[in-house]
Amino acid sequence: MIKQFKPTWMIPAIYNVTPAQLRARGIKAVFADLDNTLIAWDNPDGTPELKKWMHALQDAGIPLVVVSNNSEPRIAKALATLELPFVSRALKPLPLGIAKARHNLNLRRDEVVMVGDQYITDMWAAHLAGVNSILVKPLVTTDAWNTRINRFFERFIKLRLAHVYPDMHFQEELK
Repeated sequence: MIKQFKPTWMIPAIYNVTPAQLRARGIKAVFADLDNTLIAWDNPDGTPELKKWMHALQDAGIPLVVVSNNSEPRIAKALATLELPFVSRALKPLPLGIAKARHNLNLRRDEVVMVGDQYITDMWAAHLAGVNSILVKPLVTTDAWNTRINRFFERFIKLRLAHVYPDMHFQEELK
């Protein structure tokens, strides 16, 4: 059961993942959670690092699609200046949002990666969808009220993962 929460890779920040690293693994598209993965949940403007990373992906021809449990109005407002495609109400950890984004791009499971900051929603959804995953550290240490519930249960998941997979740790790049 704990294997379902294990990320393929653990990288401190999404900005550390380069198009060359993705291409070397056959990744043709990046699906990313919104809050605390791409942008801080309480600051929708994004950072200069995010914009630089997005441009690098775009220049490499690697689409970035937001797959979020948030509502369409919330995501549209948050992404207004970033102009990214998205799947709202993804129902993670169910694989439906990831499958929809993948089918929209006509890509195989091994050609996409799901990036997120949560084990219970993002990593589990990636596992259920049969795609690779990247766990990143949350951009900020605070969370919206509904995410705090997940973070409580994630403490137990992290402990169990550390016990079963003692070599699992954050690395600076995809290896």
